[in-house]
Amino acid sequence: MIKILIVEDDEPIANLIRMNLVKAGYQCETAMDGEEAADKIEAGSFDLILLDIMLPKLNGYEVLEYARAVNIPVIFLSAMGEVQQKVKGLKLGAEDYITKPFEIAELLARVETVLRRYQKTERKLQLLNIEIDTDSHTVLQDGRTVELTNKEYDLLLLFFRNKNRALYRETIYESVWGGEYSGTGRTVDLHVQRLKKKLGLEEHIVAIYKVGYRLVV
Repeated sequence: MIKILIVEDDEPIANLIRMNLVKAGYQCETAMDGEEAADKIEAGSFDLILLDIMLPKLNGYEVLEYARAVNIPVIFLSAMGEVQQKVKGLKLGAEDYITKPFEIAELLARVETVLRRYQKTERKLQLLNIEIDTDSHTVLQDGRTVELTNKEYDLLLLFFRNKNRALYRETIYESVWGGEYSGTGRTVDLHVQRLKKKLGLEEHIVAIYKVGYRLVV
């Protein structure tokens, strides 16, 4: 199982992140300050670290050095959203930088992307009668291959990673298409409708009025 270290001194935020990552199928540990994080990095084996910057004892930049020494990818989570802070974090070796507050769905999508980059994602995900093979980028339903476009595949993976969670159209668009959602156009709706039809998920992917969609399992 993929193991993630959450380094966050705000306990409610740390618990929220941990709860959602565990629901998505990850194993998690938490550290509440930089020294505890450094000790856990040296003692344990992690596939990814989610790292706040403003921490007691050692800051996130200092903790990043410990992670880099053992080749563990890091995603910074910080309330400091200025461009220069993001550039500094990425130049120091972080794989990504997410500004607080953030949507959990966005976090899960970024986690999946970094793990895939390091070839540490779980090979197969299964819900209902559908199986996603992330290595071969294929989808099976009742053992038969279902042909999906790249965007449909990414959309299905997003729903799988966020089962039973309401996803805003903005979150879906930004996670799958990678751009900023304008609030106009029917790109998300049309792709969701095609995905539902191809996989017979009309009763499971439900629309939420003025919000978006939820995969009900």
